Amino acid sequence: MLANDDLALLTGAAHDAGQIALRHLNAGPKVWDKPDGQGPVTDADLEIDRMLQGALCTARPDYGWLSEESRDTPDRLGRARVFIVDPIDGTRAFAQGQQGFAHALAVVEHGQPIAAVIHLPVPDLTYHALRGHGAFLNGSPIRTTDRHAVTGARVLATRSQLAAEHWQGGAPLMTPHFRPSLAWRMALVAEGQFDAMLSLRPTWHWDIVAGALLIAEAGGKVSDGAGQDLLFNTKAPVSDGIIAAGAVMHDALLDLRIPPQSA
Repeated sequence: MLANDDLALLTGAAHDAGQIALRHLNAGPKVWDKPDGQGPVTDADLEIDRMLQGALCTARPDYGWLSEESRDTPDRLGRARVFIVDPIDGTRAFAQGQQGFAHALAVVEHGQPIAAVIHLPVPDLTYHALRGHGAFLNGSPIRTTDRHAVTGARVLATRSQLAAEHWQGGAPLMTPHFRPSLAWRMALVAEGQFDAMLSLRPTWHWDIVAGALLIAEAGGKVSDGAGQDLLFNTKAPVSDGIIAAGAVMHDALLDLRIPPQSA
């Protein structure tokens, strides 16, 4: 199966997810907390998850499946290709009636993303990337910034991520910004609206895999918080943080980072 066929499949499914989300958003979604402090979930998350799994796995029965809202099984570890999805990224914002939520879908082959879609239904933004073929927003090519200087950079990160204890020489003089969807934050870096995105805490694969391909195909660079290459569809589907930026900015940030083991 060609990766561009997978991209078309993901794109259609992401737009179908958006239609479900808008229906719930306009009616007021039902929301409750998941156990063990895992955050909120809504009836829309679960309906979209069921739809995506049914549509995608029916179309590609030999692919594995990993979703934030599905029970994980070891079956995916033996599959060459795996769907990794977040039915609604930014559930808290969605539950509050805000616009900044996204649907994030990717196909991973032997640990690396080959096709990805991030769709925001309210502003009608669809980002997509295909390995080796670039990154796009609503059909137009996008690129990361080519900024070199860390000082003054626009970064999507919480203030706690910029605290002095994480950085050599103290806190970097960057301007922090926030968006409720982590996938959208990565898409905005790929688009060049921001210079970098940081999360120095453990980060779930479904939050970052689609954005990782977008940024790579937009000329940028993505690693975990220690600078190691990302590998997806691992037994524990979590990354030790993430640094995502244009290629030069990424390396400049990594040079300033105190390695986690000595922090």
